[in-house]
Amino acid sequence: MTLHDRPLVSIDNLRVEFQGEDGPIVGVEDVSFSIASGETVCVVGESGSGKSVTSLSLMRLVEFGGGKITGGKLEFASNAGLLDVAEADNATMRRIRGNEIGMIFQEPMTSLNPVFTIERQMTDGLRMHMGMSAEDARARALELLQQVRIPEAERRLKQYPHELSGGMRQRVVIAMAMACKPRLLVADEPTTALDVTIQAEILSLINRLKAETGMAVLFITHDMAVVAQVADRVVVMCRGQLVEEGPVEEIFANPKQDYTKALLAAVPRLGEMRGKTAPEPMRLIGDEGRTIAPVVPETRAPLLEVSNLTTRYPIKSSILRRVVANVHAVEDVSFTIGKGETLALVGESGCGKSSCGRSILRLSEPTSGKVLLDGEDVGVLSDRNLRRAWRDMQMVFQDPFASLNPYMRLRDQVSEPLRNFDLAKGSEIEDRVAGLFDRVHLPRSYMSRFPHELSGGQRQRVAIARALAVRPKLIVADEAVSALDVSVQAQVLNLMMELQAEMGISFLFISHDMAVVERVSHRVGVMYRGRLVEIGSRAQVFEAPQHDYTRTLLSAVPIADPTRRSLGEELTFKPIPSPVFPVGHEPGPSEYDEVAPGHLVLKTALT
Repeated sequence: MTLHDRPLVSIDNLRVEFQGEDGPIVGVEDVSFSIASGETVCVVGESGSGKSVTSLSLMRLVEFGGGKITGGKLEFASNAGLLDVAEADNATMRRIRGNEIGMIFQEPMTSLNPVFTIERQMTDGLRMHMGMSAEDARARALELLQQVRIPEAERRLKQYPHELSGGMRQRVVIAMAMACKPRLLVADEPTTALDVTIQAEILSLINRLKAETGMAVLFITHDMAVVAQVADRVVVMCRGQLVEEGPVEEIFANPKQDYTKALLAAVPRLGEMRGKTAPEPMRLIGDEGRTIAPVVPETRAPLLEVSNLTTRYPIKSSILRRVVANVHAVEDVSFTIGKGETLALVGESGCGKSSCGRSILRLSEPTSGKVLLDGEDVGVLSDRNLRRAWRDMQMVFQDPFASLNPYMRLRDQVSEPLRNFDLAKGSEIEDRVAGLFDRVHLPRSYMSRFPHELSGGQRQRVAIARALAVRPKLIVADEAVSALDVSVQAQVLNLMMELQAEMGISFLFISHDMAVVERVSHRVGVMYRGRLVEIGSRAQVFEAPQHDYTRTLLSAVPIADPTRRSLGEELTFKPIPSPVFPVGHEPGPSEYDEVAPGHLVLKTALT
């Protein structure tokens, strides 16, 4: 067989071990599959199934996380000839990484260096691998940022990762991975942090590069709708082993293994809730007897009242440190959330969803407006009283790795709120923590682990357990299930609905996953450029959308059916205008038409 006849990648009997406190832990065992040039192979499976370990092994990055390839071959048809990645030296791997094999990592904040600007991080690889001058590398970096639809790309080059939203950071990582036009793109949950419109454009961009360059893609995801849209073949993994493999049409139409059937059954599909008045739990295999009785929406008294909330972030000059402009993150937003109700906020990355959630908890100080929690004005509370109020309102953050302390065992992180608010003592703390781990479907043995010993989805479940520890009245869930695979996502969503039914917890559910939002929410607000452009009941917004932007969002949702691929080469989404305005700029108030009882649509046109 000549080099041209061989697959680009051939993985044979891969075995990876991690050293645990009680001996070796097998991360991946006896995994074999290949990827041809120009082919997209999607690896799917639950959190902790070995998907990411397999991709990190192919880049030989798994050893930096404490893993060791202890068996098998990882053959890559590089420009220099056939290479066994498992045996390659460090100099060879440095030449391959970022050049012939590009990688998009799952958590953008941990894959970007916090002390370097975006420009420095994007141009280093171009200068090293492509031999570009500083000027050419900068021009290429600017072009890449524009391709992944980052607004004000010129200004973003000068910024640091913490100055960008989660979605924007992910787009930077995607641009960096595709910078050198690699022969293989390893994409580990590349669209997890992205809203549906950006996701559609990124997937189309990857498809276009595939067609133009013959690039192969190893795509790791828990989003079965994305799998249906992009995959040629699907590899299903469970507990470190390959359980099923086949063409995408065959896997969706005729899955052989019960595990594959369970994964597909857990996929929320847009339109499933049509005609239903209340959220419904996901139905999981082996879970048929469980029922959750939601509260009737009309009976709810207000818990959270947000009036004319505005949040602006100052931009200061680099020399005199005076304010030269403001980012209008949240602009004149008003809504209420009833007791035991879920209001979902949806919109594109950078639209102000997360800033709105953080402003309500005063993690970001609002510029103006009023926030009442159970009648108490959160905005006027002293630091001491605000800390007390945080017992009633908790937040689950978008990036679990950044929100967990890397040096603390998980039991201590989940018990910390109990100690802070003096809610339990002694052995009662251990019992409460063990119960919380049970509720979020994590083994109790994980209580003694550290965050780096868990997968991304498992870390997010720890973050949810920590928020639940103090039994709050309101949970602001900022992309709380975006890092979870479909089956665990379904379990966590069901858990949220159970807690709502049992304890009357309210949720501000911030998400870009429209199918999940349709499943869990009573009411939905759509945000664009810091404003609510439409708000109403789930049925009103999803079944009778009135605003053009809402219709655009819904049209971009991928369909979990490979026979109905909607991914086009050319998409017509408008660029996102800049949210930066000069000092003193005061936009007009948000005025709405009530098109139906409780269904409000912004009057002014979007510019």
